[in-house]
Amino acid sequence: MIDLNGKYELLIKTLRSKIPFYPELSIILGSGLGDFAEKLEIIKSIPTNELTGYPQSTVEGHKGFIHFAKYAEKKLLLFQGRIHFYEGYSLSEVFLPVHIAAKLNSQYLLLTNAAGGISKNLIPSDLMLDISFNSFAVKKEITEVIGIASVYEKHKFLDFPSKEFNAIIREAAALKQINLKEGVYWYTKGPSYETAAEIKMISKFGGDAVGMSTAHEAVYGAKLGMKVSAISCITNYATGLTAQKLSHIEVIETANKVKNNFENLVKKIIELL
Repeated sequence: MIDLNGKYELLIKTLRSKIPFYPELSIILGSGLGDFAEKLEIIKSIPTNELTGYPQSTVEGHKGFIHFAKYAEKKLLLFQGRIHFYEGYSLSEVFLPVHIAAKLNSQYLLLTNAAGGISKNLIPSDLMLDISFNSFAVKKEITEVIGIASVYEKHKFLDFPSKEFNAIIREAAALKQINLKEGVYWYTKGPSYETAAEIKMISKFGGDAVGMSTAHEAVYGAKLGMKVSAISCITNYATGLTAQKLSHIEVIETANKVKNNFENLVKKIIELL
């Protein structure tokens, strides 16, 4: 078990000395979705390389900034650049943006990601509300990092995704007339894409979309008491479903095509909070 409070005490203290306000909603922006931050009124931007101990994202499409922004009179914290487990970082480092959001008293946490579509109901450019998460590894990995504090906590049900937050997201989609799909997000560590055989297995186990992030962050955010929800941008068909070879370039290109719907949806979510 790792003491994240102790590990990041100095970083949090430094960050608190720089912030213009405490946010109501925090958003972690996934691959190709980072431009959303620039559609808001940014009050203050902090390059993550100015924060001692903050891991730097090495993935294309993930800028290294923490933004404090406002929209519809709501105070927002945006992470423009995700920390992935597959980049070689520890889970305690992957947790850092969520840890920061909680320490700055954010009540809501919206996770976004790019994912490969597995379900026949999903096509590239769809937005999917993640109604559940699954993986063979997440629970074990998280327990090893943050531990179980008590018998009570061991048997406590973590409300994630948040039913309350999901209801707000559904209402926002309806008001903006966005065809928001729903499904189960399946986490794999990466960094390589899944094989066709793995996709076939994930489908049989109930996975609708697959990606390499989000699940750990969702569990940890719920454990810290935030209302957590997640939206996937379906950027490609998963391996084996088409003859096309997968690439990160395709992920970015498709995310760019859906950015208007994504922007409209998230802005309406903010308005409804």
